[in-house]
This record gives sequence, structure tokens and C-alpha cells, in this order.
Amino acid sequence: MPGTVLVTVGSTQFDKLVAAASSPSLQHLLNSLGYSHLIIQHGKSPISSTTTSTTDSTSLESGLQVITYTYKSSLREDMEEADLIISHAGSGSILEALRLNKKLVVVVNEDLMDNHQQELGDALHEQHYLVCCTVSTLEKTLLAKEYESLEPFPQPDTTRFSNFLDARMGF
Repeated sequence: MPGTVLVTVGSTQFDKLVAAASSPSLQHLLNSLGYSHLIIQHGKSPISSTTTSTTDSTSLESGLQVITYTYKSSLREDMEEADLIISHAGSGSILEALRLNKKLVVVVNEDLMDNHQQELGDALHEQHYLVCCTVSTLEKTLLAKEYESLEPFPQPDTTRFSNFLDARMGF
């Protein structure tokens, strides 16, 4: 049974995603999908008045235990504990979540100019490594549960460089 959802905006400001994650509607939906904990890393974005900004757990009417914070030195521990990650479409956040083999829903910020995030999200979605959506389609995306059947992201081949050097040096 799923337990924890992590919503992260990294070091960016993504007010619409934070507002959606803070909304009673999305929190009720997550609870109905079986999740019991929600962690919102909101960065520079304000947290809504229905969810107080705290590092302590707060029980809301949705039935979720909610923790919010601006930044931590590393999100790795929260990512490792999460059963589902809902992330902005930053390449660093995406790569870290994929390398941890987490269920990943990437939310593209449509307000950005020259939206390379959409291209990255779409390409990885087509390969079934993640699910890509917008804030306006987030609830529909979660209900579809496509994130339940994602392909594992290939782990890096750490021997390639040493093999290359060995071959060049004649070993």
C-alpha cells in the first residue's frame, strides 16, 4: 500500500504546483489513492493558508499528514522514502528520482519561456520512464495511475570510462 508522496519544486519558484499540492482537492485525491503522507518542498513559492509552512507534521481534514519546507541541503532522503514523486520538470530532480527508480509524475511549468522542460518531460514520458503533465491535468493524471506501470530507468554504466582508459593504455 502506498504511503508517502513528495512534491518538489527544487530551487525554482513554481507557485501553481505548490498551490495545487496544497489544495484540499489534490490532498483528498491522494488520500483516496491510499497515500497517508504528503511532503511539499515549496522553495521560493508561498505555501497556501490551508497548509502551514512547518517542518512538523500537520493533520489536515484530508486525512493526510502534511510536512512542508522551503529547502534542505539534499532531497535524497525524502526521495528515497517517497512512494510517488511529483516534481517540477528540472533535469536534476528528474534524474535523481529516476536513478532511485521512483514512480515519477513531472509537472511542466507552462509559464516558462523557451520551455525545454516540456521537451525533456515528453521525451522521457514517451519512453515510459515518467508521466508528464501540467498543473491543470495533474489530478486527471494521478487518477489514470499511468505512473504505476513505468519502465525502470537504466542505471549508468560506471565501467565505460575505465574500460575506455584501459583500452587506450593497452591494458
